[in-house]
Amino acid sequence: MCAIAEGALRRERLAEHLERPLGRGHSPAGCCTGAAGGAACGDLIRISLAIDPHSCRGQIHDAGFDASGCGALIAAGSAAVSLLRGAPLLAAARIGADTIAGELGGLSATKRHAAELAADALHRALGAAAREHVWLAMDDRRTLIAMSGGVDSAVAALLVAREGVQTVGVTLELWSDPANDGEQSCCSAEAVRRARALAHDMGMPHLSIDLRAEFRSGVVEHWLADHATGLTPNPCVRCNGSVRLDAMLELGERLGARTLATGHYARVREGPLLRVAADEARDQSYVLAALAPSSLARLRFPLGHMRKPEVRALAREAGLAVAARRDSQDLCFLAGTRQTDFLARHAGVGQRPGAIVDGRGSQLGEHRGAHLFTTGQRRGLGIGGGRPLYVLATDLRANTVTVGPRAALLARTVEVRELTLHRHASCVDGMRLRAHGRTHRCRLAQDLDAGRHTGAQVALDEPAERTAPGQLACLYAADVVVGHGTVGA
Repeated sequence: MCAIAEGALRRERLAEHLERPLGRGHSPAGCCTGAAGGAACGDLIRISLAIDPHSCRGQIHDAGFDASGCGALIAAGSAAVSLLRGAPLLAAARIGADTIAGELGGLSATKRHAAELAADALHRALGAAAREHVWLAMDDRRTLIAMSGGVDSAVAALLVAREGVQTVGVTLELWSDPANDGEQSCCSAEAVRRARALAHDMGMPHLSIDLRAEFRSGVVEHWLADHATGLTPNPCVRCNGSVRLDAMLELGERLGARTLATGHYARVREGPLLRVAADEARDQSYVLAALAPSSLARLRFPLGHMRKPEVRALAREAGLAVAARRDSQDLCFLAGTRQTDFLARHAGVGQRPGAIVDGRGSQLGEHRGAHLFTTGQRRGLGIGGGRPLYVLATDLRANTVTVGPRAALLARTVEVRELTLHRHASCVDGMRLRAHGRTHRCRLAQDLDAGRHTGAQVALDEPAERTAPGQLACLYAADVVVGHGTVGA
């Protein structure tokens, strides 16, 4: 076909969807709806779809949309409905902006935005339907892959796919804040789009799940409340332990996938219990420590035996677009936002100038708020002098920060509350107090069986720097996680 004829056909397909939009204004009974766009761009689209309750493949028996804004968006909504109607769930999960643009005969760069918005709305509706209305038959050769849009999860997906199993990518949208840098976050709308495009490029269906409400109530609000009482919490531990991974495991059950693979650097041994990764510099057993053994039984960590340079080399060999992408560093809900600004905006905790004092109560300087400091902190004190000083304690009621030399931070015991043991206390021989900190040789002072306990005292073989109350204490037997708790005051 000549170029002129091809161009005419493309214009005809676009005009057909624009002049006679399929499903516009239609909202199927029992539907799930996803929206994208808004006032900022002037375009808004909602796509609704309904799953056949009697279908073993989660077939979409009806779909509709509504849109306001440019004509290309109306055409994109119509194209999305055309692609959705009659499609099984996992086939619909392969639809992306390219698919929608292709249904319209191709879109110019200026109109591409319409296909991207339609894809976002479609996948939000699809994710909601997968969580609420789908139960696929269990398939031992189907694995769910947690994808963040980064290199680690992409290589984990690559390794699992090479086993010949059916892989289904899933990404969670956990946080949305216009003050954040979405490019730096692993759970923003931008990250979801990046992960979806990557999964589709790798030939996988992809689902995105909106967990923003659960993440706010289960992670962020706890983080804010802990800061308000002078604690320094571990939001990643809470997120992995009771929000993020459990939600994906539940989705896996609905999709008939027995296992969930992630890009974490960790291993699982019999029990099942967590084991430190082969690359100890990258090990993430600390932030996964709160996972229940019942969850671990269904988790896979394909990178547990690998080192980071190997992972990037595999990504380059496979031609993955994320091979050189930098790892995210911030807490995902901060993502380029200063902690002080976040606390002020979301908790109403602004600057509260107060005194920095030494152990005798003599004032050495001023601070902007005791809630902004944590035990062991050295930077940001603004105190001159010859010897380095560290935060020894904070008192939110008095609004004071007490500082002193490093030697004053050393302790031989650590109080741990809300303790969970997977093995008898006598098995414990190590404790880690930071995600990438050293493992301290230790023992539990009490004779405790496996189970949950209100607390215990950990005796260290050698003095170690005290950790801020609220931090996780991860307990090990050699290189295996056998318990965890929260550092007390």
